[in-house]
Amino acid sequence: MASEDHSEGIGGGPLAGLVVADFSRVLAGPYATMLLADLGAEVIKVESPQGDETRTWMPPKRDETSTYYLGINRGKRSIALDLRDAEDVALGKELARRADVLIENLRPGGMAKYGLDYESVAADNPGLVYASISGFGSTGGGHVPGYDLMVQAVSGLMSLTGAPDGPPFRAGISIFDVMAGKDALIGILAALRHRDATGKGQHVEVSLLGSAMSGMVNQSSAYAAGGVVPTRMGNAHPSVVPYEPLPTADNDLIVAAANDGLFRKLVVVLGLPELADDPRFLRNADRTEHREELRPILIEALSAKGAEEWFDLLVDAGVPCGPINSVAGGFAIAERFGLDPIVSVGEGERAVPTTRNPIRFSGTPAVYELPPPELDEHGAELRRWLTTPEGQA
Repeated sequence: MASEDHSEGIGGGPLAGLVVADFSRVLAGPYATMLLADLGAEVIKVESPQGDETRTWMPPKRDETSTYYLGINRGKRSIALDLRDAEDVALGKELARRADVLIENLRPGGMAKYGLDYESVAADNPGLVYASISGFGSTGGGHVPGYDLMVQAVSGLMSLTGAPDGPPFRAGISIFDVMAGKDALIGILAALRHRDATGKGQHVEVSLLGSAMSGMVNQSSAYAAGGVVPTRMGNAHPSVVPYEPLPTADNDLIVAAANDGLFRKLVVVLGLPELADDPRFLRNADRTEHREELRPILIEALSAKGAEEWFDLLVDAGVPCGPINSVAGGFAIAERFGLDPIVSVGEGERAVPTTRNPIRFSGTPAVYELPPPELDEHGAELRRWLTTPEGQA
């Protein structure tokens, strides 16, 4: 356990020594702060006496704890503060004064009720990097509560997901919460770099809708730059062919021949090299225009073998492809490729298997020292620290 002065983080990592006050809950904020903890920052998770609601989001669960909560809260210490209580508010303000970074995702204006808004805390801590995550921004959409499903709907993503003649679907994960969490992390790191140069902190704002509009990339650009309103195409790609699942003798296989060279390699392996010089399929734009003619030709050729056999043959030829796995299959292939996707955090009965941080460093690797905390697990320790004058043991 780290020393109670909390000045040196909980381990190594490139962010060792940074103190992060995490006033966020649910997904986007806790995901961002978990990544900061992985990089060595000392993250103090501030929860209400009832706890982060993801603690109750189950099944699935491990023992009696939600796997949802476990997946985004490793590496942190927990303190329960009732912000309706004056003494607890004072502790929250002291934490903000001592922190390098503060993250919150209350509805815009919510932190001001407690004197914990950026302007208030920056007066005592001008070097603080203060990150706010909202659903729809702090101006015109500040009054609208934000959950990922709402943003998937209003952003247009659901209009792009599903079969052309079927209903719109949400993505299988809270994709814009994850994007917003990563965008917040990028903003925090940039603001810390600015602080290193100037000594001044700043307010970083991220919204789920803003992350959605940026994160839909080519589909957003189709509208912004081309005036085209994209529509659902099932698993087909609007601009690249073939770039979709295709049936084989047994299972579907994703084929991503995303340029002319890859298409040539694909058709050579399929025994149809003449297709690469067919005027209908010569360039990607040609293949996109003639996709309905090309697809049945490829399907007929792929019917000669199963997906696994084609996977080996095509990968050996340098053609991007892959089976459509379950999540278990995804972990298995990550293991096969040496990515070691699962790490154990904590020791003994408290050890929890979690998904490895995706960033690898040659000199300052991620740290995995603290399991996801119980509610107020470190409350007594943190209260002592916050009520002890700085510089004293």
